[in-house]
Amino acid sequence: MPMPMPMPSVRLLAGAVALVLTVALTLVAGPSPASAQTKPKVLQTGIEQPASAIFIGNSFFYYNNSLHNHFTLLLRSADPNTKFRATSATISGSGADWHDVESYFRPNAIGTYSFDANNNVVFNKLDRLFDLAIMMDCSQCPIHPQLKSVFFEYSKKHSATVRKHGAVPVYFMSWAYADKPEMTAELAEAYTRAGNDDGVFVVPVGLAFARSIERRPELNLYAPDKRHPSMAGTYLAASTLYAALLKRSPTGLKYTAGLDDATAQHLQIVAWDTVQDYFGTAVSVK
Repeated sequence: MPMPMPMPSVRLLAGAVALVLTVALTLVAGPSPASAQTKPKVLQTGIEQPASAIFIGNSFFYYNNSLHNHFTLLLRSADPNTKFRATSATISGSGADWHDVESYFRPNAIGTYSFDANNNVVFNKLDRLFDLAIMMDCSQCPIHPQLKSVFFEYSKKHSATVRKHGAVPVYFMSWAYADKPEMTAELAEAYTRAGNDDGVFVVPVGLAFARSIERRPELNLYAPDKRHPSMAGTYLAASTLYAALLKRSPTGLKYTAGLDDATAQHLQIVAWDTVQDYFGTAVSVK
């Protein structure tokens, strides 16, 4: 007489059903908005410790006393002896085609002098005007039906100009509006495609915004207009720049831009996690 087949346990059946549902939901929902579909081909700038940068963009850069200042203060928080010279060339509301990048590298102009910690004018002796040129387009331009072709055209044109003058171009992936989260994936795709096409390193700031919102939706990264960054948003952008450009985690740095320690640490961790996810195993912990 054949032996009866053992019935699978309720627990095993429940586990199998849960697994199938999880896979099905993942396929339907698609990738997390904090991840990019197209992966970057350029995994580093080639400059381990940049000494200077020009930030070319718009009000997303200059809000909250300018992104380059917060990035510089993070560098000095990690090493008080760090010497980093930064300049912003920003036009309110501008797209890439508004900027005459060639003129930013003309002799005896931008970068020839700066201010020290005591507000003294210091005249710079420069072997190279800038190590990096960090560039972003207008907040909608890379995905706007009438402007996205301009984004790809001028990204390529400006990166060539930057290289001609001995600097390394960097694309700054911007973030979605607070009330239009679907922009995240579209902007990530546009900037990553442009970076791959032009051989340019991309900093995934927009993906960091989405990741922070996933983890702490109550933390406001936006100004009241739902586009520009709050101080937390600017700090997250600076932390993501730090993590991506230096290939080091900003977690634990003492500079917090006036944010409470818990919020600053959350943003530091988000920045590092985003960079690791975007670049994959190319990022090593230092």
